[in-house]
This record gives sequence, structure tokens and C-alpha cells, in this order.
Amino acid sequence: MYENSNLIITAWDNERLVGVSRSITDWAWSCYLADLAISQDYKKAGIGKKLIDLTKMKVGDESIVLLLSVPAAMEYYPKVGMKKIENGFIINRTK
Repeated sequence: MYENSNLIITAWDNERLVGVSRSITDWAWSCYLADLAISQDYKKAGIGKKLIDLTKMKVGDESIVLLLSVPAAMEYYPKVGMKKIENGFIINRTK
């Protein structure tokens, strides 16, 4: 997963990794934010929003940032400025 991603942004507290965003992007049209993970001890500290903001800044204003959310996080993303969309399609994994 890591090796095939082309945008990784991390958050650190001294030597401790406390957050990571992992994306796949073409640097022009779209950026798929594949993973956003924050250490349990650091949740509600604004790290997730900052990682999303840095991702958007890095890919630029002409690129969209999109993601698929796990059910438990559906209420989180609107709180950090992301808009829920209904115009998506999926082919699920078969294994």
C-alpha cells in the first residue's frame, strides 16, 4: 500500500508517529485520500483536519480530494469541511 502511494503526509509528536494520510494522485485532476489514521491518544486534536488540509494544499486548487469513508467516520468528514457526494459508483472486491 505504501509503495504504490504517491502522497504521504505524516504527523509526529517528537519521535512518535501520531497521524498519517495516504493518497494516490495524478497531481492535476484528482487525489484519492485512501487512508487517514490518527493515533487514539491524539484524536480530537485537529490532526486529521490538518492532514486533509495539507493534502489539499499539496495537490493544488485544480485537483479534487475524494475518499471512501468507513461507516463509523461518516459524521467526521463534514465537520472538517468535506462535502458528502452522491454521484459515485463502485465495483467491490471479489476476495
